Amino acid sequence: MNWGTKIVIGLAIFMISIVALGIIMTSGKKDALVENDYYEKGINYDKDYNREEQMKHDHAQPELLVSKDKITITFKDEATGTAKLIRMADKNLDRKLTFSSDAGNQVVIPSAALQKGSWKLSIEWISKEKSYLYEQEITI
Repeated sequence: MNWGTKIVIGLAIFMISIVALGIIMTSGKKDALVENDYYEKGINYDKDYNREEQMKHDHAQPELLVSKDKITITFKDEATGTAKLIRMADKNLDRKLTFSSDAGNQVVIPSAALQKGSWKLSIEWISKEKSYLYEQEITI
């Protein structure tokens, strides 16, 4: 084999590998970092920021106790709202729960069915006619 044939074979292998990588990249999973409703979230950012600041101002941060079978949220006062458990690795595992606190101002979320790993807990609630937002990374 002369050197011209070797160059042609090398270029053909290189082009085939580039095409194969392009196909793999385009047919793979979508990027989990890009959200579908990023524009609406950008518009509502001020509302979320104000609710977080209201929580800090009123010292209304809930206490979290995470065990292997449940997540206990204790509020300062009686509360009603929603809790979102967001799995960063897989959007299909996200959970949204509505709640109303019990007599001890607590909410218990069963976590035995959730996959182990890192989760983002986002709690939106209303207490004494004020709206609050709290977000925290938790590990189950």
